[in-house]
Amino acid sequence: MEEIKIEDKQQYLNDNYPFEEAPKLTDKKKCIHCGSIITVGDYKVFKDEVGEEYIYCPNAPKCDGTVIDWFDAD
Repeated sequence: MEEIKIEDKQQYLNDNYPFEEAPKLTDKKKCIHCGSIITVGDYKVFKDEVGEEYIYCPNAPKCDGTVIDWFDAD
């Protein structure tokens, strides 16, 4: 997988978030894969071998959690 640098992280999140409303970049979430409390805006984007892009935990590639593995931190 190849990491992609995103210039406008909020716009990318708004356009690619798989659920109804994208969180703010300053929101805190808990990644259930690594157990870390993360700041949404620190996310990373990786492209797989077929060109699909995925929003990953900021701790990637060590953590393989994606946006679907993030829950409200409170």
